Amino acid sequence: MPDELFAVAEQVVLVSGGSRGIGRALAEGFARRGAHVIITGRERATLDKTAHEIAAAGHEVRPLVCDVADAAAIDRLARDVQRDLGRVDTLINVAGVNRRMLAEKLTEEDYDYIVDINLKGPFLLSQAFGKHMLERGRGNQINIVSLNNDRPLKGVLPYAVSKAGLEQMTRALALEWGPRGIRVNAIAPGFILTDLTHKLWSQPKMKDWGLANTPLVRMGVPDDLVGAAVFLASAASAFMTGQVLYVDGGFSCGLAWPIDFDNQ
Repeated sequence: MPDELFAVAEQVVLVSGGSRGIGRALAEGFARRGAHVIITGRERATLDKTAHEIAAAGHEVRPLVCDVADAAAIDRLARDVQRDLGRVDTLINVAGVNRRMLAEKLTEEDYDYIVDINLKGPFLLSQAFGKHMLERGRGNQINIVSLNNDRPLKGVLPYAVSKAGLEQMTRALALEWGPRGIRVNAIAPGFILTDLTHKLWSQPKMKDWGLANTPLVRMGVPDDLVGAAVFLASAASAFMTGQVLYVDGGFSCGLAWPIDFDNQ
């Protein structure tokens, strides 16, 4: 029989950025386990396509358009979900963007675009749904941060800043809301192969570097994040809040030296 310790059936789970990549995998993972899943994103066509494909596998999700950089859109989303479903048990902040370039080439528009979606948006979502969770005296929030929280990579300064801020937001909300029944944790994925990153990681130089520095000697896939998210959303993690789980194949353990230890 299924272990109730890890059960998420009948939870209402909202996944921002749920139309592709990690967000889609998490949405489908929760839907397969009996949760009532809402996915949000900026593009109606992409959301509808994802919802249709997941439904074809027998797992219904509800697509709702919401740009997390738009405070008014978030307010409408929270109001509509509260009216139609009455609650959100688990909010998963996945939506995020990046632009790779050196710091001196960044424009103010580049910086604002990344930070607004990656940091301000998750806060506004957490706040909007957190208010209803606080009224109920229970709820769960999961933020997707990054390997950049451990060590920033070159050429992604605004992204690293936004994810570092999201980790601190996770801890700050955990401090404030823990006594009132709300848990807030984060997941830091390693290098995950998605439609958006496949081109980068298909380059031999990048692939070799990634595999050399990942102890499990493979790149991650979006489904690798499902177990950690289900764990954090379930009673199995009932005494955890304000934590960051690294799901990175061991990349954050350290760096692999380019030394042949068998022939020193």
